[in-house]
Amino acid sequence: MKPPLWLTRPTRFAALSHGAARGVLALIVLLLAATFLALDTPGPPPGGAEDQADVLLYDGIVESMRHGGDYYTVAADALRSGNYPIEPLGTLRLPTLAAVQAVLPPALVLALLWSLALAVVVVWHARLRPAFARMPARIVAMILLAAGMAMLVQPALVAIHEIWAGLMIALSLGLRRPGRWVEAAAIGLAAMLIRETAALYVAAMACLAFVESERREALGWLAAVGVFAIAVAAHVHAVAQVVAPPDAASLDPGSPGWAGILGFGYFVRAMAVSTPLAQIPSWLAAPLVGLALAGWAAWRDPLALRAFTILALYAALFGIAGSSDPSSWGLVVAPTLLVGLAFVPDAARDLLAAALDKRRITVKRVAR
Repeated sequence: MKPPLWLTRPTRFAALSHGAARGVLALIVLLLAATFLALDTPGPPPGGAEDQADVLLYDGIVESMRHGGDYYTVAADALRSGNYPIEPLGTLRLPTLAAVQAVLPPALVLALLWSLALAVVVVWHARLRPAFARMPARIVAMILLAAGMAMLVQPALVAIHEIWAGLMIALSLGLRRPGRWVEAAAIGLAAMLIRETAALYVAAMACLAFVESERREALGWLAAVGVFAIAVAAHVHAVAQVVAPPDAASLDPGSPGWAGILGFGYFVRAMAVSTPLAQIPSWLAAPLVGLALAGWAAWRDPLALRAFTILALYAALFGIAGSSDPSSWGLVVAPTLLVGLAFVPDAARDLLAAALDKRRITVKRVAR
């Protein structure tokens, strides 16, 4: 077996039999072909009108709260003004982020966002450093991490819930180690209280802990889900107090909302427009998303299994229950996606070597 190119040890693909390697190679080819479905998936371009509308909406809610307004009252009024549906788990988010922004100076809120991003970089550098044998490979991995976070540290988007939840999910995933999960679960809970779609991440971590026979850890993640459920129940009750009968009748049919079942192409598009891949042609960006997924599947590390599982689950969620704005949804899992590309050189070499290995054991009968 040849030594790894970039990694300190061979990928999962290196141990595959000839037949299994060919099967995995066929699956990856199908995955890459499926990514081109994104070329026909509808959605606004990055930085489009819907992005700006969301920023104005949530900035307006925070500004009203700074002047003494009640969150649910001012949020409902803002949604009515923009012809948005007043949905307790959709447009009318949990009050966590708005409450924090309302009591802190804008400069301090931005400093918190950048500090969170810096914490993600530090934690993931510690996790990725042992995986790569040489400094250039480590630098590439960190550049890919920074690229995935590029859209999440823009000052203009500080009021967008998905950027906070996305950074918290990345930090939580990077912090979790066998026997060390309390901090990760606490940050996962914070992510859920800011953006409800982070609940899928926490539920996945609980299931993976059960699979790995980490019962205490699994119960910890489930406890976080329980706290989140209580918060959601209180939130739904509070929303019911401000919803009036005319709200449903006055909605604009074209207002942002659920876009229907859009399939795997929607996830690929969401990942592309949420990262610097938006700056290259779609026909090139789409297969790079697929390669990043394959890279995560190849790295022989428990962290890689969790990262790949979480990305796969969000791909299913996005495809089944996609929003009309894929850029905001993609931000929830964008930070770590592109890191998977750093594992592709070794993964490709190991997989092709196993798939093309035609060595056979020849038994010779010697006559005596």
